[in-house]
Amino acid sequence: MTLSFRRNVLKTLCAAAAGTLLIAGAAHAQSNGVLRVSAIPDESPTELQRKFKPLGDYLAKATGLKVEFTPVTDYAASVEGLVNRKIDMVWFGGFTFVQANVRSKGQVTPLVQRVEDEKFRSVFITTVPTITKLEDLKGKTLAFGSESSTSGHLMPRSFLLQANVNPDTDLKRIAFSGAHDATVAAVAGGKVDAGALNISVWEKLVEAKKVDPKQVRVFYTTPGYFDYNWTVRTDMDPALKKKITDAFLTLDASTPQGKEILELQRATKFVTTKTANYGAIEAAAKNAGLLK
Repeated sequence: MTLSFRRNVLKTLCAAAAGTLLIAGAAHAQSNGVLRVSAIPDESPTELQRKFKPLGDYLAKATGLKVEFTPVTDYAASVEGLVNRKIDMVWFGGFTFVQANVRSKGQVTPLVQRVEDEKFRSVFITTVPTITKLEDLKGKTLAFGSESSTSGHLMPRSFLLQANVNPDTDLKRIAFSGAHDATVAAVAGGKVDAGALNISVWEKLVEAKKVDPKQVRVFYTTPGYFDYNWTVRTDMDPALKKKITDAFLTLDASTPQGKEILELQRATKFVTTKTANYGAIEAAAKNAGLLK
């Protein structure tokens, strides 16, 4: 056996071993029987846990895995958790999905989104009578949600810029509340003149009578855009991806379990989605200087 031949054999064996390690790493979460799930912290941790519990039980039955919900401290942690393999599936906003996709160099896959996420919207709220349109925010104070929030920052900022209102120079002050419900509290408490948040959380708070729409009112609702989705790493076992996807797609509001889960998720039903749907979000982020 020549030295050259031995070297080629050794290279082949090393490549095969590396491939085996990659496959083993990809299957790690499933090999120990646990599916680790998280979500961007756009609401309080207790509310996120409450919303996820029935869905987690449903996914556990559908996949045969133990489903664990792992809360994260901020939006960036949800991105890093998925990219660094500490989490297997995440409920992302459109912008955090784009960040994860860029950060992983395309190694994440959005599986499903709510029908509502095809034309999601944000609302601007205030208690100030003289604020009736976006232009009236000049010289005022405004609260966004998290800096990485699609519906609580990126898209509201984008629509402000379209209205020739630069949040950084035309407003007296901007603040980041960290979550949609916290934005409502800041506006209701008079800490800021106005706030921007996602319409779903706003409607939920109004329905639960946690905010009085006569005191805190919506003065602008944005046009629709793609937003939230459930995302996994691209190297997840295809069979598991299919089980998860099928579980979401078969949720039916006519069954007691389906009705409970869909209502908690503020969804009429789930549909498949794809990376291309978030091209406009990526463009808006780059235009706003929020994505390099």
